[in-house]
Amino acid sequence: MKPSVENVPPKRTLKESFLYPMTLILVMWGIAIAQSQFNLEITQFGVFPRKASGLLGILTSPFIHADYAHLLSNSVPFLVLGTIVVYFYRKVAVPVFLLIFILTGVAVWLLGRQTYHVGASGVVYGLVAFVFWTGIFRKNPIAIVLSLIVILLYSGMFLGVLPDQEGVSWESHLFGSISGIFCALLFKEEIEEIEDRETYSWEREGESERFFLPRDTFDKTLAQREQEKKEQLGFNNPYGMPTNTWENGK
Repeated sequence: MKPSVENVPPKRTLKESFLYPMTLILVMWGIAIAQSQFNLEITQFGVFPRKASGLLGILTSPFIHADYAHLLSNSVPFLVLGTIVVYFYRKVAVPVFLLIFILTGVAVWLLGRQTYHVGASGVVYGLVAFVFWTGIFRKNPIAIVLSLIVILLYSGMFLGVLPDQEGVSWESHLFGSISGIFCALLFKEEIEEIEDRETYSWEREGESERFFLPRDTFDKTLAQREQEKKEQLGFNNPYGMPTNTWENGK
């Protein structure tokens, strides 16, 4: 069943769209700073596949990172992609975030290697896949441009789904990508207010071609065209003079 996306406020600002992912990133950095300053060991709050104790990690693992370098590598794409999703796909932004978040964690718990999986990279891969495949499925100009931007910025990330990468949760990357594709397919019929605009005449079907002459110009005989020309000029008598002039000279 498709999650409800009704009653979404139509107003949207870039600043507001930026603040939502930025708030989540600040939470991640707050946890990382606390972990570093107080020597906290919180890796056990990551996803540990097929163990009951690892289920909590489905909710907590995206907020936990191995070190600052790991967190920084996820922060920038998370901010960029999160802002794009909230700004351009406002109606479905919250369901998309939640579905990618939960589906990735559940899939890793079910099918991942038995080690702790931490970090927001699975969510990042999900957002990349969502933005890209939304452009493929919706086929409107804005979505296609966003897809091209994602390919330009993050095409190298697709190597991250390949297995057997030491120190990398490629399972999170793979299942995050699959979750993003699923969300793009699930919400492909949702029309955002930025897409719901008046169609210009040059975009309408059947009006994509312009012609200098009427389309039936060459379907008429020479005699028919001559007769139409005479009628337009007011000629309708056998002497080839305008009707009003001929009548005045009677």
